[in-house]
Amino acid sequence: MKIRNAGRWLMNTGEAGWRCAQTRSAWGWVALCTFLWLAATTWMYPLLLPDEGRYVGVAWHMLVSGDYLTPRLDEMPFFHKPPLFYWLTAASLAVFGDNAWAGRLCSVLAATAMVTVFYVFLRRYARISAARRTVLILAVQPFLFGAAHYANLDMLVAALMSLTVMAGADAVFRREQQRPDHAALLAMYALAAAGFMAKGLIGVVLPGGVLFFWLLGRRRYRAIGRLLWWPGILLFAVLILPWMWAMQARYPGFFDYYIIYQHFERFLEKGFNNPHPFWFYVPVVLGLTLPWSIQLWRWLYLHGPLQTAFVPPARRMEQVDRRVLRGLMLSWLAVVLVFFSIPASKLVGYVIAVLPPLAWFIQETFEQRQEETAPGVTRSLVRHALIAVAICGVAVVALLVFPQRTSKPLAQMLAQSAAPGDRLVMFNQFAYDVPMYAGWKGPVVVVTNWDDPGLMQGDDWRRELADAARFAPDIGTEVLWLPQRLQTSLCDPAHPATWLMAWLDEADRLPALAGRAPDAQSRKMGLWRIPAGERVSGCGETPSSAPE
Repeated sequence: MKIRNAGRWLMNTGEAGWRCAQTRSAWGWVALCTFLWLAATTWMYPLLLPDEGRYVGVAWHMLVSGDYLTPRLDEMPFFHKPPLFYWLTAASLAVFGDNAWAGRLCSVLAATAMVTVFYVFLRRYARISAARRTVLILAVQPFLFGAAHYANLDMLVAALMSLTVMAGADAVFRREQQRPDHAALLAMYALAAAGFMAKGLIGVVLPGGVLFFWLLGRRRYRAIGRLLWWPGILLFAVLILPWMWAMQARYPGFFDYYIIYQHFERFLEKGFNNPHPFWFYVPVVLGLTLPWSIQLWRWLYLHGPLQTAFVPPARRMEQVDRRVLRGLMLSWLAVVLVFFSIPASKLVGYVIAVLPPLAWFIQETFEQRQEETAPGVTRSLVRHALIAVAICGVAVVALLVFPQRTSKPLAQMLAQSAAPGDRLVMFNQFAYDVPMYAGWKGPVVVVTNWDDPGLMQGDDWRRELADAARFAPDIGTEVLWLPQRLQTSLCDPAHPATWLMAWLDEADRLPALAGRAPDAQSRKMGLWRIPAGERVSGCGETPSSAPE
């Protein structure tokens, strides 16, 4: 028995070494082609509001302030999300400058890593042809293309969760093949820690859920216990605790807000934006993965209850049983979809992590057709890829022809005309992208009815700034003003030169802007300059403010 086990180990090791050598050159080409495809057009349009402006703006503030520990929004601590995305984006801005391409680079690199590592994983445990088809389908999916073109946390955390699942599955397969699994386990816990530092507990809970239900379905109970490896747990704690410890020490109440509220209470809260029904993500995923998703009906037919599941005949070319790999993909897809379908608030980017297993199931339809020697399979694959590329191109053109809301034109004027000592005020809005585009390193005074509880119930800039002020009340007092305070300040003969941004249809609510034309305007937003000491109209009157 020992001799037989030793022979099996040598055979597996030899085959793994051959595959590793063959994969080394291929994965580099996959990474390069994916990166060039995704990064080629991310510079063509400015940061979109609110998300891109918010997250890149926080990273930009880290860069210019030199404080890389504390994420800040308008000088105040911003603990809605952990700091990994900000760190990576600040590094990108430092190297490539303050521009949209650098701001979106983190998402592009995350998508590239997801595609590349998925290719390496499939090359190791499935057929080479299946790996190639899967990464082609994944790389040109419009959903992935759009996610890589959007500078927020979703693409990064989806990539890290996917990498964590693959590292855990790799550890399981290595153990089953009597190969060392310590490196894979360490990688799993390091990636889970990175996922936690990207978006909190979901970076750990979802990959853990995928692996747990997959192994539970296989009745591999010892493998579940093996994944709970104490050196990995220690590594995870070492990687995540220092930042949280530092924030709790610096800002008492951080733990309660960041862990209890943001991770648990917020998950089930119904007062946030974007409420959707439980089934919301099914049509969204199917629509955003066209034309590939059309093939899923074939997969469902081939693997229905009355059909025999397809298993490639060339089993000798696969390291693991195809049904085991398919079970992993099914658990991966189901756990992510179900988890994010539970809360009422749903955003499209939450389910990006379903794209790798979805691409796998789609490739299986092409694979079976090829095994059945059906004509035109390669042409069909190429045709689908070209249609997907065309959809991605049309999406970019649409953003150029129909530009979305941006403050960049006003910020550029501000950068050219503002002088040291000038004051920037935003009325009934907070344009996240202005500080970076304008190079405005000081605080921004934000004016609205902060004493109206009804305005604080939503999930928008008001709520974010009000929450941030809880951790820095002195700064909050300096930058969060009521409309009456702004009018009083502008009536003071000693007031500094003031740049005031407001919606054009709300300018009349400020007596100081009565009869004054904006110095610049872009779409529905205006920018006014009130010279230092100038007496404005309405002094002694009380302005009104209303929600946006």
